[in-house]
Amino acid sequence: MDRLYYSIAEVAQMFNVNHSLLRFWEKEFECLTPKKNSKGTRFYTQEDIETIKTIRYLLKDQKLTVSGAKQRLKNNKNDIERKRKIVEKLKTMRTELVAIRKELNQEDAIQTELVDLTNKNDIR
Repeated sequence: MDRLYYSIAEVAQMFNVNHSLLRFWEKEFECLTPKKNSKGTRFYTQEDIETIKTIRYLLKDQKLTVSGAKQRLKNNKNDIERKRKIVEKLKTMRTELVAIRKELNQEDAIQTELVDLTNKNDIR
């Protein structure tokens, strides 16, 4: 279930990054604007989390510099987010397919073992 707001600690844990990196991205990318209360505590929305996913995609997966990522976001954020979501789905599908292949290989090994046992029993 999606919540309305997440703390900086929760978001940092989601992405396995330091709080300071999130604050840095907030300063560098004007599209990342978590809400703050009077004490300055940050509250990230689901939209902020999607923006962080896109920033991370550009910096880590696409290997862009911060200035390059800023420029790409400024020029065509929607297209980049669409591509990022496609890549996420493809990675998920790949993980599922690898798991299926592993299961099939295990079933093949069991089947082979059963055939070998049957052949040994037939010989006797």
